[in-house]
Amino acid sequence: MAANGSNNGADPPPAERRLHQPPFSEQLPTPIYFRAAVMPAAASYPRHRHPWGEFVYSYSGVMEVRVGNRQYLAPSQYGLWLPPEVEHQGFNRLEACHCSLYVSAELCRRLPATPCALTVSPLIGALLEQLRKRPPQRPYSEEDARLLQVLVDQLAAADCAGSYLPGSDDPLLGRVLAMLEAEPGDSRPLAELARVVHSTERTLLRRSQKELGMSLTEWRQRLRVVRAMTLLEEGRKVESIALELGYAGASAFIAMFRRLMGMTPDEYRKSLRPG
Repeated sequence: MAANGSNNGADPPPAERRLHQPPFSEQLPTPIYFRAAVMPAAASYPRHRHPWGEFVYSYSGVMEVRVGNRQYLAPSQYGLWLPPEVEHQGFNRLEACHCSLYVSAELCRRLPATPCALTVSPLIGALLEQLRKRPPQRPYSEEDARLLQVLVDQLAAADCAGSYLPGSDDPLLGRVLAMLEAEPGDSRPLAELARVVHSTERTLLRRSQKELGMSLTEWRQRLRVVRAMTLLEEGRKVESIALELGYAGASAFIAMFRRLMGMTPDEYRKSLRPG
């Protein structure tokens, strides 16, 4: 599931979605509760909020979460933290295997107070995988309760990545981001993109750092990684994906993907297969 998204992504048409209801609406059955689910393509949850926190992680596929007018998605090295009482909506375009860790409000004090992507360390990843393979059954045993508490402790200590692919309401930068999202393979240089929105390269560089916390080049590469994840899940060949995303060949694309994801495209595709 990709860390954070943008406010420019188009939702699947409501008529095409398969609506799923959240498992709890008023109270949790236990202070920390874990659930994993396989969501079919074009599935969604209604917009909702709850008095507990929720950590969302996608084992495979891309689970998207909308918070306000911003859309969050996380590659597999990130998960999304939603504090208590934050209104949100989850949906996915392709089939996705994901989990939610629900945390009662009193246990959320050491976790971030605002929605953000949390870095999934090797230990957190191993804990999540163990829970996927052997979901704890209620009433929880002492061992399962301790395991869930360790996971919450690790999430509280995790690096907050903020927003993996942030959006912007800036009238100039927002238009550029929308153009790139519509065509991730657009390889026009920054100066040319600036001319299209009647701005200058210097202005876009300054606004990118201020609004996104990164250069537009880095943002564009993250966008391409997010798009590549979907294409890899569809079974597309790496060279075909590289060409679609504006690379002259596969090698430069593979190097970029490895730098941002910590694995090659083929290794990412293999990681989607249940162990």
